[in-house]
Amino acid sequence: MDVLANRGYRHLFLAQLVALLGTGLATIALGLLAYDLAGADAGFVLGAALALKMVAYVLVAPLVTALADRLPRREFLVGMDVLRCGVALMLPFVTEVWQVYVLILVLQAASAAFTPTYQATIPTLLPQEEDYTRALSLSRLTYDLESLISPVLAAALLTLVDYHWLFTGTSVGFAASAFLVLTVVLPKPQAIERHGGATRGIRIYLATPRLRALLWLNLAAAAAGSMVLVNTVVLVRDVFGRADIAVAITFGVFGLGSMAAALTLPRLLANVPDRKVMLTACGALAGMLVLTAALLSLGWLMVLVSWLLLGFGYSLALTPVGRLIRRSAGPADLPTLFAAQFAISHAGWLITYLVAGSLGSVAGMPVTMLILGAITLGGVLQARRAWPADDRETLEHVHDDLDDEHPHLHDAIPHQQGWRHEHAYVIDRIHPRWPANHG
Repeated sequence: MDVLANRGYRHLFLAQLVALLGTGLATIALGLLAYDLAGADAGFVLGAALALKMVAYVLVAPLVTALADRLPRREFLVGMDVLRCGVALMLPFVTEVWQVYVLILVLQAASAAFTPTYQATIPTLLPQEEDYTRALSLSRLTYDLESLISPVLAAALLTLVDYHWLFTGTSVGFAASAFLVLTVVLPKPQAIERHGGATRGIRIYLATPRLRALLWLNLAAAAAGSMVLVNTVVLVRDVFGRADIAVAITFGVFGLGSMAAALTLPRLLANVPDRKVMLTACGALAGMLVLTAALLSLGWLMVLVSWLLLGFGYSLALTPVGRLIRRSAGPADLPTLFAAQFAISHAGWLITYLVAGSLGSVAGMPVTMLILGAITLGGVLQARRAWPADDRETLEHVHDDLDDEHPHLHDAIPHQQGWRHEHAYVIDRIHPRWPANHG
């Protein structure tokens, strides 16, 4: 089916798109604001601000899942959009670096509450695997459209108004997102008891080999992405002496590469395993960072070519993430596992943002690219080691700790040591003859 024919998903998709367009405008405006406040040290300021964003994500996402399950999901999402809209309206009036830090922390805490809840809602609207895969590609395409359209829109606006007005566009995006979410009737979360509290998703994540590999792939992709998000404004404005509009164009080229990858992924994933696609893409990111460091003297044109290819590889690496998570948990555990992915992936961004910002200020761009390339390569090697080449979606194993009425045993059959069934995720405890990493 055409997933956009589903009214609930269509409205959430549009809500995500307009919110991301606003966020894209804020990304460009924030970089220019940092350059105004700190000049050549803008990379350090922006890296610190984005690191605070990751702190909010890492701390808030796992905790908010339990709260979100106790509140109406639609109203919760709308409330977070309204909060983000209010913060965006305050950003044009910032005059000090510390004010940037405070507002970014509040803004991203709201995003950390919004995003995992939104991600966990999509599988309930599209229960079929094929439909969900299409939705993941559309979601990736949405991010890519933001990466392409936001810079183009920003470039057009910057010819007419000061960059501070871009923050107004951000607030409009969040307001439109809130309105669209209000038009959707969302299914209630399943009333299935979960054990383990806020740490359950983390424990499932770390007990599942393909998700332990994803931890390292998140770090690899974050290293490449941090170079783009933190140091683009410094490269374009300070190193190559280009105007504000060139910053928007450079971000747009990264988005163009990412969009090209998103358009090819549905057919690619139908024929090539997720493992091969993701490992190859992250390996290419590492090679591209090293090559760009060696050829940076060629100028801004080299950066544009590199950003195009980095965008392509970045999208290939991250688009299948939702498939892996859905494959590794039952419906009751999807929200907490998406929150775990959100927190764990952004812990990697926290590290790489600080590396990209601090090294860019003291060691220069080529050295920064080489070190981030080394981090990317290290992540790929660790992921390859953690992810079995013969990874199956489900594993048959035995539980001797569950009673006959446990909701996860509806498809199980009796076994002399307990109940035998197949799934890809951890419940609470497994039979001693199965290793703890049986995902």
